[in-house]
Amino acid sequence: MSEASVRSAGRPVPVTLLFDVRSPWCYQTSRWLRRLAALGEVTLSFGVFSLEVVNLHDDEDPVGYDAEFGPALRVALALRDDHGPQAIGDFYAAFGTRMWETPAPDSAGLPDVPELTRQALADLGIDPSYADKVLADEGAWTAVLDEHRRWAERKVFGVPTLLIGTSEGSEPGGQAEHIVFGPVLQALPSDEDAVALWQHLHGLAALGTVFELKRFKSLQSRADLPNAVPRADLRVADMRAARALMGAGGPYEGASLEWTMGHVRARRAYADRVGEEA
Repeated sequence: MSEASVRSAGRPVPVTLLFDVRSPWCYQTSRWLRRLAALGEVTLSFGVFSLEVVNLHDDEDPVGYDAEFGPALRVALALRDDHGPQAIGDFYAAFGTRMWETPAPDSAGLPDVPELTRQALADLGIDPSYADKVLADEGAWTAVLDEHRRWAERKVFGVPTLLIGTSEGSEPGGQAEHIVFGPVLQALPSDEDAVALWQHLHGLAALGTVFELKRFKSLQSRADLPNAVPRADLRVADMRAARALMGAGGPYEGASLEWTMGHVRARRAYADRVGEEA
């Protein structure tokens, strides 16, 4: 079916997607939005929101938190500042393709976040050493936290979140007409269904009396992406290790799951370094 045959009437609507590279569901939503942009339904910009930070307890300082997906978010914002708003979207697409759609033999062969970040930069024709420069700058994490807090103050609580009506991305003064969480998509719809979904969503967002429309999704539900299952398996393993440390009398009793998982990753990284040096 041709693009002209599915495009609705009217001018494209500005939409900003707030993303965290960690979420396969958010990446699936970004694929839908990119297709809508290609069909002339929306103009698309991007901002970041950290799922790891939002899940910390109030007494856990995100400034000193070693966020697993922090390197990618830091580089994403730096690209927007250094290369313009198109660059952050291009990076997210390249990173997401690497993370969620590039198969590995097994979960042990999946690249970590710093490596994925360098691969995505290379895919864009940017020297991968750009990541090293950004990650050496403590201010890059501060920039992520500042943007995260900015959206949290607007009552954003997760991803994918759409800011409809204004291309806000890096424009602090902009005000979206509507801010909505979702849609959460298991698979990429056809062009016709993609446009229909957008029209329904846009209409619902305009109704201030509608707060939530949800379908059951279990913890075992997975996005229709090649690496969704193996990456989920890695996260579940870290969650189980963390919960074992969070039990009564454990070293992280009372801590958040995210905070404890950060320490699990740090312990594993230390053990890997010791093993390499032995």
